[in-house]
This record gives sequence, C-alpha cells and structure tokens, in this order.
Amino acid sequence: MPSSSTSIISKCTIYPDQKSTLKPLHLSVSDLPMLSCHYIQKGVLLSSPPQPFQDLIDSLKLSLSTTLSLFPALAGRFSTDSAGHVHIVCNDAGVDFIHANAKHLTLATLLSPPANFPDVHPSFKEFFAYDMTISYSGHHLPLAAVQVTELADGVFVGITANHAVTDGTSFWHFFNTFAAVTKAAGSGAKKKIASYPDFTRDTVFNSAVVLPVPAGGPTVTFAADDPLRERVFHFSREDIQRLKKQANSNRHNNDGWKTAGVNGNGNYVRNNDEISSFQSLSAQLWRSVTRARKLDASKTSTFRMAVNCRHRLEPKMDPFYFGNAIQSIPTVATVGDIVSNEVGFCAELLHRNVIAHDDSTVRRGIEDWEKAPRLFPLGNFDGAMITMGSSPRFPMYDNDFGWGKPLAIRSGKANKFDGKISAFPGREGNGSVDLEVVLAPETMAGLENDMEFMQYVTSFE
Repeated sequence: MPSSSTSIISKCTIYPDQKSTLKPLHLSVSDLPMLSCHYIQKGVLLSSPPQPFQDLIDSLKLSLSTTLSLFPALAGRFSTDSAGHVHIVCNDAGVDFIHANAKHLTLATLLSPPANFPDVHPSFKEFFAYDMTISYSGHHLPLAAVQVTELADGVFVGITANHAVTDGTSFWHFFNTFAAVTKAAGSGAKKKIASYPDFTRDTVFNSAVVLPVPAGGPTVTFAADDPLRERVFHFSREDIQRLKKQANSNRHNNDGWKTAGVNGNGNYVRNNDEISSFQSLSAQLWRSVTRARKLDASKTSTFRMAVNCRHRLEPKMDPFYFGNAIQSIPTVATVGDIVSNEVGFCAELLHRNVIAHDDSTVRRGIEDWEKAPRLFPLGNFDGAMITMGSSPRFPMYDNDFGWGKPLAIRSGKANKFDGKISAFPGREGNGSVDLEVVLAPETMAGLENDMEFMQYVTSFE
C-alpha cells in the first residue's frame, strides 16, 4: 500500500508560560544508555473535534504552554560539561508544534485495512516529527515535539519525546496532563493537576560515572532500513484469561528447569505465584515467533522485557519520577525447548525472571553498568531476539482532550526492527491488550499462519 502525502501547514515553537526554576538535571544510569535510541513517537487517533480546527490548534498551543511549565525538562536542551557529564538544562528553549494536513484520509481508511493488506496503515508514520532522530541530538534539537494532523473526519495528536529524558511512564504522564489541561480549558475550568512530576535526582540511578560517547555522537545499533511488516493484534480479556489458564496448567516447576530462564543476574526464585496474563501472552508470542523464524533447534533465543524499577526499589521511588527508571530483563532458552514444550514452559521462565527482579537485582544492574558504561544495544543481533516494550498498564486511553477518549493508539518509525513488540491496553479496557508486532515479512507471514497464536487473537488491524 503506497504511503499518503501529509502536508505541513505551519510550524512554531511553544514555550512554557512560566519560567523554570529547575537546576540542570543530571542524566542518570537509566537515561544515558538511551542516547543512542530514537526519540519516542506515540500518538492518539481521535474523532473530529466539536470546534473549528484552527480553534483547536490555538487551544492546544495554549495548553501545551501550560503543560510545559509543569514539565520544564521537556522544554530544555542537553549540555555536556567538561568532565563529560550530560545534563538537561531547563532553559525554557521550547518544543516544536506542527499543524499538518491529511484530509484525504478517513478514520475508516486508517483503522479498517483491506484483507489483502492488513498491516498498520503507513500514513501513521507521517504523523510524527523527528523521524529516525537519535536522542543524543537533544544537544541542538528540542527534546519534544507535538504534531496535530487534521484528517477528513478526525485528528491525530502525535508526541515525539527524547528517550534519554523520558521512559514510558514519564511520557504518558506528560501526554495525560496535556490532554487534561486542554479538556479543562475547553470547559472554562482550571485543571487541578492530580500528580506532579518528580524531578529529584537523589535516587540510586544517579551516578558520577561518565558514559564514553563515540566521536561524532552515537548511532542506532540496528539497521533502520531493513524491510519490515507491522501489525496490531488485539486480545480480549476473555481470550487472555483462556491463555493464562493454559500457561498455568502446564508450567514447569521441577528442578530440572532451575536455570533455564536466568541470564545476567544469576538468580533463581522458587515460587508458587500465578503466572500473569501478560507473561502468558508474552510467552505465546515468543513461542510462535520463534517457530515462524524456522531456526535451528540448538540456537539460543532471547526475550527482552523492559520493566519499571520505581516500585521495585526499597525504598520505592516516587511513582511520578520524571526520567528513565527502567531496566531490561533478558530471558533465554534454546529454540528446541521453546517450540517442543507447551506455552507454560516459556511463561514460567519469564515469570521467574520478573519475580527475581527486586531491589538487589536493580542495584546490581546499576553497579554492572557503572563498571562498564555503555549505550543500550537495541536490535535483533542474532536473528532470534524479541524485545517487548511499552506496557498495557500505561493510561494511553485516558487522553481525552474534551470530546471523548481515543479511537486507537499508534506509533511512528522510531526504534523498530525485526522482533520489536510494543504492548498497549485495548480500547475497551478490562484487561484487554493490543500488541504492536514488528517482524521481517517472512516471519510475519508465518505468525499469521500459526493457529496456536491466532486462536487467541480476538480481532486484528
């Protein structure tokens, strides 16, 4: 399917409506590795606003200015000092605001793909700023941008944010606040902010260690131009519960599997806790994608899952700590074990590693990084990796700008490679999940024909 042409109507810089009083924010052990990643690109598809579109644009600009005063880090720029430490200078330099036009596109066109091309509509990639921009570029580029694209019968609000400034928790906190401020302004009320971002830099993630940066700046660690297919598979709560029951009924708890899923931290936690819905869904995806790749049985496959560390530390971090507070949990198994055992095998491995990632494991990961500072190696380096990002717990559908919740969540081109999966909540809530799956074309075809996987798919776009 050919991509449409989205035209730019206007572009300007939006500044916070109040001056920042924040001192420079030191990038943490969790922020610094993201300097080689693309900016985050996520957005919401909405029905047509009730007011004229230019009035909406003016309203969004004012609300964005107000919101930036609450999140001054996003309106700043990076600066590296003489010792090599990277900081966010909260200098109110502002963010980009783009008004775009794609009025030839309808909601139905974007959300109802033809049977012969069921992938995510390529036009969504045009609804974001800073395509393929590396986060290190925040030294001279804005740390965020908002693009508002007018459609024939709707609107798409896409936010691009520097990944060394925000993780998913911070990103959606900003997005939710922006929407809430806009909605309140439209009703004539002043929005009372329920939760303010925490900009303290006194956590265990703070470090005096300097990250060595290659001359000329870092580059992404994957081939960004490889051919890929992208689909969103929807799973209802009922279908996920059915899968969860299956995973828990055939899990492996015997000592023979003691270390099969441990990698990096060396921990094994024996427990009788229930395997979660999301671990069960991740396990089925791991199993089916591995089968579709037709790999040698002796090859090792790795499933990487990003986890929020705010609540894993003792004492716990502020849940609205603004910045990156994530670590990647790698779980490994041989291809033969993955495809020959039932789904409970993979689910048990993932479950053990998630449970084991406690305060001591988080701190050990920080210490390991300090001994060998490095950029985050994002990609599928051996053809057998899967990387799970985002989370169905993020409040993506809470972004009501004043005329109803989003119709869909979509992303841009950023950080996509064979095996990159992003988890979103389903629109109906109640434990439903959408998986945005990015795979090599031949692997995607195999997944589509994997009946073990497809039996749990409620619908797909």
